[in-house]
Amino acid sequence: MSSMKDITIDSSTNTAIIETGNRLGDVALALNAAGRALPHGTCAYVGIGGHSAFGGYGFTSRQWGLALDPIFAINAVLANGTIVRATEDSYPDIFWALKGAAPSFAITTSIEVNTFAAPTYAIVMEYSWSDVDYQTAGSYLYSFQNFSLSGPASPFAGELVLSRGSQEGLVTFAFTGAWYGDEGSAIPAIQPWLDVMPPPSSSSLVGNGSYIDSVAQLAQPTSLDTSEATESTDTFYAKSITTPEGEPMTLEACTAFMEYLANQGFSSNTNWFIEIELYGGPNSKIGEIPNDATAFARRDTLFAFQLYASSNNGLPPYPEEGFTFLDNMVTSITSNMPSTWNYGAYTNYLDDELQNWETLYFGDNYARLRSIKDQLDPRGVFVFPTSIEE
Repeated sequence: MSSMKDITIDSSTNTAIIETGNRLGDVALALNAAGRALPHGTCAYVGIGGHSAFGGYGFTSRQWGLALDPIFAINAVLANGTIVRATEDSYPDIFWALKGAAPSFAITTSIEVNTFAAPTYAIVMEYSWSDVDYQTAGSYLYSFQNFSLSGPASPFAGELVLSRGSQEGLVTFAFTGAWYGDEGSAIPAIQPWLDVMPPPSSSSLVGNGSYIDSVAQLAQPTSLDTSEATESTDTFYAKSITTPEGEPMTLEACTAFMEYLANQGFSSNTNWFIEIELYGGPNSKIGEIPNDATAFARRDTLFAFQLYASSNNGLPPYPEEGFTFLDNMVTSITSNMPSTWNYGAYTNYLDDELQNWETLYFGDNYARLRSIKDQLDPRGVFVFPTSIEE
């Protein structure tokens, strides 16, 4: 697929056909040259095919939806070799399944999308609180949850970034955000949260107001032009949690999570970080679409956690205790919530050791996905540890 990199933009309809060998940085550059944009992630070297196949969150997603949402047609090769162009009207079941679970059903060769006008103003916001004790860090997370539930405007986006503190019992608590609305409105958008937080250890507004400059800033340390360097490799394990907007985390769960990071996280023999991405809130486009409208089933998400740990030098082997480290990190939250808590997981942070992945990834959509799988791929051509089972 890496050679399939054509991008065709139709300025008369503001649509584009994007082959799935393209990476996000190259898609952003090509669309921006035409004054257009799409919602997508910040990592320039991620492929658009897999990214959009499983959802595709990015900093403009609260305003525009997931990467799969602007897709109106998908060109794909099915298990029997048939080539289809799937839309809402032509092969609707295939189209539905490919928007959230595509790798289980077909090889996607290109997507056809409605693009958005590139924002006329954009700025990146960075705040950091160094060496925070776990109880205080738990209250910070809880306060950010309350702020997110209050409904910040849709041009507001961001994520908390958590990492190891300088000594046991402490964590580094940071926020990276962006604003894609009117100039001068970025700080007022985040001010209600800053008002209940202590002064940060450091803070900055980064960028010159240009949308593509903000995309480049968020992609650092890599360039948006993926031809400039080969991608790096890592030896890692990743997990995820999606928290339901209607069942926010308790203060106890937030504090227990931070206690685990501050103590077991300090002594871990891995390099780790946590990103807590803001999906929802009352003004988010993601949640305006019903959970059963596409195969992506976690639209009622407030936060998506990416829990990531790698070997110390980035080379094999990954330490065996690193699996338990991340598993218990998840448990530090879930064990402090009701047993009926309807949390989920994000398919783009693929976890081949995840138990009950059918429900955590696909929720109530799994039964329909199994039925479509049975029709399209009865011999199991497209199989991997968390593929839909016929």
